Amino acid sequence: MELEHKFCRLGGEVTLRDGHVIEGYASLFGVADQGGDTVMAGAYGASLRRLAAAGGRVKMLWQHDPARPIGVWEQVTEDARGLRVRGRLLTDVAQGREAAALLEAGAIDGLSIGYRTRKARKTEKGRRLLSELDLWEVSLVTFPMLPEARVQAKRDETDGTPLRSLAASLEAARRQLGTP
Repeated sequence: MELEHKFCRLGGEVTLRDGHVIEGYASLFGVADQGGDTVMAGAYGASLRRLAAAGGRVKMLWQHDPARPIGVWEQVTEDARGLRVRGRLLTDVAQGREAAALLEAGAIDGLSIGYRTRKARKTEKGRRLLSELDLWEVSLVTFPMLPEARVQAKRDETDGTPLRSLAASLEAARRQLGTP
């Protein structure tokens, strides 16, 4: 089985705030993506139980690159709407700082899941209904598959001021140090 990816723009409830916390939906149930696949309610349950039993976690990556973790997902749960995630960007990691700045600027606004399909069936129109998935990772991405959702708010970890001020401070420090 090959690792697959599904992209979902961050939904209206998704925020970046309080210590670079990201929360929202990485996947929505019953919504066909641009590739014609629909994730069904309960598709992640068995995978999340297996991960928890093994002491594992769903990874937070940058653009699905396993060499570029940018944070940690502290909660990954299914509810009636979809796969809800809550985690934090690690701004001690260069890519985590960059991700925070790019989110603030609106240059990226997507989430994408990396998974393997365990159970699926085809519809009469050749589309897939995904009923069981092994979830490996949720990435921040540039191009999501579900274009109707957006990032709602972005805040930094100190006093709730916009991340733009943090990004400007980091850029000024970088210029002072003369680093590219």
